[in-house]
Amino acid sequence: MLRGTLPAGQCLPVRLLRTLLPALAALALLAAAPASARQADGSDDTRRTVLVMGDSLSAGYGLAADEGWVSLLAARLAHDYPGCRIANASISGETSAGGSARVVGEVLHHHPAVVVIALGANDALRGLPLAELHRNLARMVGASQHVGAEVLLVGMRMPPNLGPEYARGFERVYERLAAFFDIPLLPFLLEPVARDRTSFQDDNLHPTAAAQPAIATHAWQALAPLLNTACPRAAH
Repeated sequence: MLRGTLPAGQCLPVRLLRTLLPALAALALLAAAPASARQADGSDDTRRTVLVMGDSLSAGYGLAADEGWVSLLAARLAHDYPGCRIANASISGETSAGGSARVVGEVLHHHPAVVVIALGANDALRGLPLAELHRNLARMVGASQHVGAEVLLVGMRMPPNLGPEYARGFERVYERLAAFFDIPLLPFLLEPVARDRTSFQDDNLHPTAAAQPAIATHAWQALAPLLNTACPRAAH
């Protein structure tokens, strides 16, 4: 269910309405899915799921399986919130369009308590029109909320060589979605390491293993308030 509200007597601008149509389409797909498809994977694991949908930054490109920030979050989650687990559905090279195409299947499969959406960097590098980015992310948020999940939207910041107008517009996409859907926003995933060249691999795009703990701590600070609501906390 969409959580955005408007003052009485006002209507959504046509441009904004068009960007939200994919979110409404995602809800229709979810409603039409067979009841059997809406269940989790059928395993005996009764823990609630934190679903992460991201790109190579979240998939741990160039790192060992246990070194990425999502894996570090999973370890902390197991200690502090043993009633929850992380399912990392991130894919290297993923775009917001790819995430939008996959989101219905992922939320039906995992029925998550929390969804972390960390996509958009590859779109910007390819110069995707911002209206398309908005539509894709809106569909992902809408589908996640429809299954009752809390959503954390994770943004990125683009280098100035893409043009200041595009870079600022890119940031505004995340800000507007967070405001409309009433969800928390982590504005910049790489904030703790972005200014340190030594924190990046040779491609100057993907953080090193040494940088992952700082990113994990940064993400945890935004995620923890949602976990307090969605996940049973460990007894101490």
